[in-house]
This record gives sequence, structure tokens and C-alpha cells, in this order.
Amino acid sequence: MGEVKTPRQWFLWSIALIYVCAFASIYVQIPGLYGDEGILPVRLQVPKVQRPLLEQESLLCLGPYLGLEPQQTLELMCLLGVALGLGAVLLEPLRDSLIYLCLQALYLSLYNVGGDFLHSEWDVLLLEAGVLAVLVAPLGLLHSSYRYHDPVSFWLTRWLFFRLTFCTGVSKLASGDPAWYDLSALSHHLENQMSPTLLAWYVHQLPDWLLRLGAVVVLQSEIIVPLVTFFAPIRRLRLFGFYVQLFLQLCYILTGNCSLLNLLRITLSFSLLDDDHFNSNSGPKKKKGQDKKPRSYGQALVSYLTLLVELAVYLFILYSFITLFKIQINWEEKTLSSKTSFNQNGFNAFLEVFQELTIWIGVLSFTWEAVSAMLNCVCTRGIASKLWSLLQWAVITAAAAAVFALSVVPYTSMAGMSVSKVLPAVRDAYSAVERYQLVGAYGIQHRLISAEGRPEIILEGSYDGLTWTEMNPMYKPGNVNAVPPIVGPHQPRLEWLMWQAAQGGDDTSPWFTGLIQRLLQGKPEVVRLLQVDEAQYPFSQRPPALIKAKLYNYHFTDPAKDKTHLQNWWRRQYKKEFFPIVNLDDPTLNKLLEESGLKEKFPVQPGSDTPLSQVLSLIRGHVKGLSGSLVLSTLLATLAGIFLIKAILSWALGNRKPRPASADHKPKKPKEPSEMAEKSQAPATSNRGSKKDSNEKKDTDRSPRKRK
Repeated sequence: MGEVKTPRQWFLWSIALIYVCAFASIYVQIPGLYGDEGILPVRLQVPKVQRPLLEQESLLCLGPYLGLEPQQTLELMCLLGVALGLGAVLLEPLRDSLIYLCLQALYLSLYNVGGDFLHSEWDVLLLEAGVLAVLVAPLGLLHSSYRYHDPVSFWLTRWLFFRLTFCTGVSKLASGDPAWYDLSALSHHLENQMSPTLLAWYVHQLPDWLLRLGAVVVLQSEIIVPLVTFFAPIRRLRLFGFYVQLFLQLCYILTGNCSLLNLLRITLSFSLLDDDHFNSNSGPKKKKGQDKKPRSYGQALVSYLTLLVELAVYLFILYSFITLFKIQINWEEKTLSSKTSFNQNGFNAFLEVFQELTIWIGVLSFTWEAVSAMLNCVCTRGIASKLWSLLQWAVITAAAAAVFALSVVPYTSMAGMSVSKVLPAVRDAYSAVERYQLVGAYGIQHRLISAEGRPEIILEGSYDGLTWTEMNPMYKPGNVNAVPPIVGPHQPRLEWLMWQAAQGGDDTSPWFTGLIQRLLQGKPEVVRLLQVDEAQYPFSQRPPALIKAKLYNYHFTDPAKDKTHLQNWWRRQYKKEFFPIVNLDDPTLNKLLEESGLKEKFPVQPGSDTPLSQVLSLIRGHVKGLSGSLVLSTLLATLAGIFLIKAILSWALGNRKPRPASADHKPKKPKEPSEMAEKSQAPATSNRGSKKDSNEKKDTDRSPRKRK
């Protein structure tokens, strides 16, 4: 891992690790999503764009120059991303600004050609965090381990973390979701989230009053806590905000699997820490009383005032927790009751006031960091060093100010906020660079939590139209007896879009039409997106002749109520037909394919036989047939093994160091030439003094007592 001792270094290391997971997860799914026989073949997009090379929005245009097909070009980009990310994870010198720029360009290229499969909130967040990593990471050309402008660039990660957390919490209430206003959202969220875990089922069995209290904690953690702690000048308040957010993300991971969004939130939370938080236990221990110095009256007064302000903030959080949600304790039943004391109009009024206030807080905090960094540059020794530091500060501060100004536009675009207050010049600049995904909008895609259960699309196939068999996916509910899966950091893109389509009720999306077509054709690349194990797929020997889709509402089973469902994890109810019965020759299917641009207008060209193409085919052959979760688990386990071996070796080599010699047997050190020179250049007064001392010694030796 290298020397990771500061929050900035932890941020860069974590971003590199997340890039590895993201690129590896996409690589496994490329044949089924974008291959020649995938759901949305990427080769159909290549002829649509004929522009100069420098105007292309994706590196996919470099494929013909390398002798690669579009699918293999995507695979090469993913493999390069994994290789660069692994290098940055394992080697500290590779955590360089140029490396993160390459990772950003590769992922942006995938995003621009990925369509609906890669347009999730965590993809947008990773692109913006990647831009910040380019600014935060050191540039190897400068050969500087610490730069005085580091706090300025790293401050942007705190601003991003605030926008993400605050907008996520605000969107829950600004959207008018009744589940959050009556505090029943957490109970429904546990079964409505994308990939609930086994622990989510057990948490769902908790008492209703405890789940309502959990909803209050979520709202407090995402709205009130960021407002009063993220930009606080008191260190302990920022640490409090960090541990609250860390606890919240760990709860999300345990109940809803570990997604890239959770990892990115934890990574961004490092911006709330400082260097002392990591180095407090690494320095040499001081003796008792060594660092105890009498404090002046002014220092003591500042310390007491800081403590009072800190206590006031904690009391404010507790007061808002009790009053805004009417927390009352029932001592007889040993329960808590909670209810919101505000409505949507009141919350919108609060948001209208605090929208502009939060922006000005950000301006003041950024100005403080910029001025502090400039003063540090001015205090450097040497005119050349001072000018060089000021030049770096000016460039980075200007870039950080531009990113901050651009981020205000999407920040004010969420529900309840007004983008009209932003300067027209800033809005025009944002529109000009929007395609580069420098900044993103968060919280604007909040979906209302359904109290009717979790909607799920169930695909069914048949040979004769009489007997229908379900095609259950690996990573989302289908079979009511199946244990909720552990997905890990792998992001199954097809299951995510099916989950989104079930909530939105859209059955005319191009990707869904392409999915039906490929399943009717029995394409193994697409089948492996649903089931890697052929024994679990009922049509592995022969593709179905007919396919239809139904919409069900799923609920977690309740052992106290569902006596007949003791062996099931889910119970479901039929809602409606989602997609009609079709076959390959069905005119409805062909019409949808034509409208989606998925008809085979461009025939598949024979594959190239270049050495690079052969290497890519060889790598694909080794990964073929493996699930995404298995590939990522193996990759992460390998990294953990490397770090463990490195730690053992460093510990073993550290114990072999020779022990210092004891005081009684210390070898005499030869006198240094400098010491000899100092003695020879001693002042004359000392020589006279030494002669006088020697004469006195001789006199004492001649005393009568000494002669006796």
C-alpha cells in the first residue's frame, strides 16, 4: 500500500481501488451488454459518428487504428483501467496526476458509449471524484512530496461529499415522498433497495417503532449533521460528522450489499479528517510531563469557548432530533414514538433559506483554505521557492474555484431549489463543459418508495405457449425460496436497469427489447448475464420459442404473520403484464427493434487477427463463464494477500535489526575531525583557565595532609 499517512493519500488510494472494481465489473459484462451478440451492440454506434479524431467523445474511435473491433476496444480500455488502477493501489509513485487523468479519460469514454447501462448515479459520482483526484494527486514533474496548495484542491472533495450527502437527504423530503414524512420509509427501503442482503430480512423483522427511529436517524445524518459539522472550524465536530457518515454507510453495506456508491461515500468522507488523525499514534512517545507547558490565559479562554461551541452544536442536533420528529418515550411499554412536526411546504421554506446559505458557507470555507495556503507559500524560504509555490497555488486555486463555481449549477437543480439564482455566465460555462462530466447532480433521481412492495419483472419462456418457466436472475429477487445474494462491489448492470424499469413501468426501452431478442435467439453472452450456472437456466439446451414478462410485488416474509411461508424469504403478488407474448417473427418485436435502431443494418465483420486481438481473446477465454462477483472477489483477495505478505516481510525484517549496545559495552567512537578542530580553536581564556586549574591541583598535592 505504500506510506499512506494522510487523508489525501487515503483518498487517492481508495479512488484507485474503486477504479479497479468499476473497470473489472464492466469488463466481465461487456460481451453480454455491448458485444456483437449482446443486448446493445456497440458496433451499431460507430458508423453514426463521423467526426475528426480530436472531436470524438470516446476513445472507441482508436480501435480501427489498433486493428481492433469495437467490442475488443472496450475490453482493452477496461483492462488498461484495471492495470493502471492496480499500479496506483500497489505503488505509491504511480498515484500521480497523469495516472488519474488516464483513468478519468478511460471511464469517461466508457460512459459516453455505454448508454443506459452506465448512466447511474455512482457512475456520475466516480467521474467527478476522478476529476478531483487529478487535482489532488501530485504531478511527478514537480518532484514535490508536499505542496502548499494541497488543502485547496483537497477541500473540493469535502464540498462534493457535502453536496452528495445533503442533496440525498433533502431529496427524500423535497420530493414529497409520503413514506419519509410518516417515517415508514426504512421498513419499505429494506425490501425495495436494489440488492437486499440476508441481514436486511432480519432487520425488517425489528419492531416498527425502532425502524421509524432508524428513519429519523437517516434524515438527521443526511441533513442536519452535514450542515453543522462538515465545514466547522472545530476538529472534533468534523470527526463526529465523519464517524456518523461512516456508521451510516456500513449499515447500508450490511443490509444492501457493498456498491460503488457506498465505497465512494466512504472515500469522500476522508476529507473530514486531518493529518493528526492518522499520525497521532505513529510518532515517538513522549515522557510524562515532557509536553506539559503552562497555558496562557488567552489559550485557556479559547479552549473553553471552543468546548462551549462544541457542546452547543451537540445540543442543537439533539434538540432538532427531538422537536422536529416529536420523539417521546413510553416507559411502560419501553418504546419510542416518532412523528414529523413539519409538512412539505414548511420544508420547502427551510430549503429556500438554506440553499443560498450553504453556498455562502462553501465560499467562506474555500476562501479560508485559499488564503491560508497563500500565506504558507509566502512564508517559504528563498525567492525562487516562494515564486514557484505561489505559481502553483495560483493555478490550482483558479482550477478549484472554477470547479466550485460549476458545481453550484447542478447543486441548485434538485427538487426545491432554484437554478435562476446562479450567474448566467456560470450557467453558460456549465453547459459548455457538461459533456465532460466535471461535476454532477445528486438527489434529482429520487424515486418514491412504494408501500405496496418491491416491483419485480419476471421473465418467462415457453416452447408451446402452454407451459411457462421462469428465468430468474442471479442478483435480484425471483424465486421466493432463494436466499438474498451477496453481490459485493460488483455492479450487475442488467439487474440494475430491470430494477429501475420495474419501478418506472417502462417496457419500451431499447435495452429491454434487445434483451428479449437475444434470449429468444439463445445467445450465451446474454444468458450469462442472468445465470452463469447453466443448471440454473431452464433453457440452456434450447432457447425458448416464446417469451413474456410479468410484474410482481415482492415483500419480505413475516414469520409471525405468514405461517405458510416459513421456508420462504419472499412472498409476492401478481400485479400486471409487463411485456406481451412475442417470438422472433413477431411484428411487434420487429417494430420495437426498428425504432430502437437494433436491426442488423451493419453486418458483423470478420474479426481481426492482430497480436493485440489475440491477447485480448486469450484473456477473455480465461474469464468466460465466471460471474462478476467471483472475479472481483478473487481480485480483491489477491490484493489483500499481497498486502498481508508485504506486512509480514516488513515485520520480519524489522525484527532482524541489530539491537543497540548496552551502556556498559558501548564502543568508543573515534573523534570526528570537527571535534578536533573545535578543541584546537578553543579561546585563549579557556586555556588560561585550564592552566590555572592545573597549578591549583599541583598546590593541593603539595599540602601537608597530602604528604602524610
